Amino acid sequence: MTGLNGRPTAAELVAAVAEFLEGDVRANTTGSVNFHALVAANVLRTVERELLDQTAAEPLAALEQLGYPDEDALAAAIRAGELDDRASDIIGSLRVLVRHRLAIAHPGYDQPEEGTR
Repeated sequence: MTGLNGRPTAAELVAAVAEFLEGDVRANTTGSVNFHALVAANVLRTVERELLDQTAAEPLAALEQLGYPDEDALAAAIRAGELDDRASDIIGSLRVLVRHRLAIAHPGYDQPEEGTR
């Protein structure tokens, strides 16, 4: 799918800027500018993964299963002790939410490192 505005898509534009920062900018800078280019490229790669995410329904379903529209409402209910008797349900849903967030922010984080199995 090419998106509402055709090509290039938002994800493609973000990827192109990230590649520019990772390549040309980092190759021609040093010090703090080089570091900030790396940080900016990492941010853009996260945005790219969010734009391409095909699993966004999973965390929404986990919240819906508990009866909450979003993470803020769930957090408020947990703080208020409203779900103390549903700990196993909460833990399962929180795992779904955290895995999804990690998959976007740090792909592969939930995979064991080589030699640690």
